[in-house]
Amino acid sequence: MSDQLPDNGTPATSHTGDPPGQMRLAELVDERPDRGHAVARTQDRMQGLFDAFLDVSTGLDLDVTLRHIVEAAVALIDAQYGTLGLLDADGLMIGFVHVGPDPRPAPEPRPPVSVDRETVSFLSVPVTSRGEILGHLYLTAKRTSLFSAEDDTVLTALARAAGIAIANARLYEGAEVGRTWLAAVTDVRTALLQGRPPQDVLGLVVDRVAVLTGAAATFLVHGPDENGSYQLRAHTGAALQDLPGVELDEHAGPVLRAVAEARDVVLLDMSGPASSGGAARARWGPCIAVPLRSALGGGSVVIALRTAGSPPFEPSLAALISAFADQTALALDLAARQQLIRRSDVTEDRDRIARDLHDHVIQRVFAAGLTLQSALPRIDDAEAATRVRSAVEQLDETVRDIRTTIFDLHTSDSARDGHSLRRRLLDIVTQTAGDQLRPTVRMSGAVDNLVTGDLAADVEAVVREGVSNAVRHAQAGAVIVTLDVADDAVVEVVDNGTGIDPAAPRSGLRNLEERARRRGGGVTAVCLEDGGTRLRWHAPLQT
Repeated sequence: MSDQLPDNGTPATSHTGDPPGQMRLAELVDERPDRGHAVARTQDRMQGLFDAFLDVSTGLDLDVTLRHIVEAAVALIDAQYGTLGLLDADGLMIGFVHVGPDPRPAPEPRPPVSVDRETVSFLSVPVTSRGEILGHLYLTAKRTSLFSAEDDTVLTALARAAGIAIANARLYEGAEVGRTWLAAVTDVRTALLQGRPPQDVLGLVVDRVAVLTGAAATFLVHGPDENGSYQLRAHTGAALQDLPGVELDEHAGPVLRAVAEARDVVLLDMSGPASSGGAARARWGPCIAVPLRSALGGGSVVIALRTAGSPPFEPSLAALISAFADQTALALDLAARQQLIRRSDVTEDRDRIARDLHDHVIQRVFAAGLTLQSALPRIDDAEAATRVRSAVEQLDETVRDIRTTIFDLHTSDSARDGHSLRRRLLDIVTQTAGDQLRPTVRMSGAVDNLVTGDLAADVEAVVREGVSNAVRHAQAGAVIVTLDVADDAVVEVVDNGTGIDPAAPRSGLRNLEERARRRGGGVTAVCLEDGGTRLRWHAPLQT
C-alpha cells in the first residue's frame, strides 16, 4: 500500500515513522561533503593545469621545456613514471625525457588509449603542433588508482600546450643557431677589415666551423688546379696525415671527389664502405664539406669531421654551413678586390716617385758630378783635387743608390715576399752579418729581370760566402755588398777587417772560382791598403 496524503493535507508517515521530507534532507546532507571535495579537487586540478601551461609556455630552452612538460604531467595525474618521446620529421624516435624513480623503456609510439568507459594503468597522448606530431607523452603507474577519462582529458590538454611550447622552443633554438653562424661571418668580415693576414683569416674560418658544427677536425684546402690537386691552407684539430681519405687530389679523396661532383654541401660517413681504407681510416666517421666559391677564380673546400662512432651531422647544418660559406667567400672576394685597389694605388705612387727620381734627382746629381769632374783639370792644389775626386765618387755612388731605389719601387709585392733576388740578397746579408757587422747593400741595374735561374743561385752563394768570411775570419765591423748588373753581373764584398789570413782554408774561395769559371767569369780577393778585403766576382749574363 503506497503512502497517500489525507484529505486534511497532513503528510502521510512511512512504516519507519520518519517523514519523507526529513529523509531526503538527510541524504543531501550526507552527500554534500563528497561533492564539496570533488569540486575542490577539480578546482585544484584546473589551477595546476593552468600553472603547468604557464610554466611550459614560458620556456625557450628546449631541454628544460621538455623536462618541465613531463614533470607537470606526472604531478597533475599523480603518476609515478612519465616519459616524453620526441620524433623527427620522418616519425622516428630521436630522444626521450624521463621522470620517475626508475627509468623504464618507453613503448613504441601508438595511438592514444581510449578511456571513455573504462579505467587503465597506462596513458599515451600525442604531442602535436599545427597538425604535426612532435612526439608522444606516456604516463604509467598512477599512485592512488587507475587512470580515468578525466586524466586523459587533462593530459591531452597539457600535450596540446606542450606542442606549442616545443614548436616555440625549436623556433628560438633555430634563431639562436642562425645568430651564432651570422656572428661567425661577422668575425671573419671584421678580421678582413682590420687587415689581418689572409692565413689568420682562413684559420679563423676553420676555427668557427669546428665550434659551430662540433667537429673534431676542420680543414680548408684550395683548388683544384689544372692537375686536379688541392693545397692545404688552414686546419684545426688534427694534422693532415691524420685525415685518411682526404688526400689533396679529388681523384683519390672521397670527400673532395664528392664535393667536385656535387658542387654543393655533401654529408657522408668516412667509416662506411665507400671510404674503405683499413684501420688508418677507422678514426674518422661523419663528415660535412662545403665549397667556398670565389668570384675571382679558383676556390676552396671546407671539410669538418667527427670521430668514428660520433652522431652524424644534422641535415639542417647543410643550409647553415652553405650560407656561411657563401658569405665568407663574398667577404674574401671583397677583401681581395680592396687589396688589388690598394696595390694599384701603391704602384701608381711608386711609379710617380720613380719618375721624379729618374727625371729630376738623378739628372741633377749626375750633372753635378760631371761639373765637378770637368773642373778637376783646372785644380792645381793636389789636396783640393783629391777632395773633388772623392766628391765625384760619392755622387756616382748616390746615383747607383737612387737607381737601386727606383728598381725597388718597381719591384712587385710578390717579389718582396721572397721571389725577388734583391729581397733574397738583402735577407742573406742581414742574416749572415747578424749583430757582428754593420751591413750596407747597393744594387744597380735590372737585377730581378736579368739575373735569374742558376746565375741568381751563384750570386747568392758569392754574397753568402763573402759576408760569412768577413764575420768568421776578418774580424770586421762593417761590410759593403755591391751588385752591378750591366753586360756582366759583378758582385763585390768589401769589409774593413784584418784582411785575408794566409792560413785560413780556401775551400769557399775555390768554390766561387769554380762557379765563375763555369760561366766564363772570374773572381779575385785582395787586401786593401787601408785594411780590409775586397772580394770581386763577375760572370757574363749570357753563357
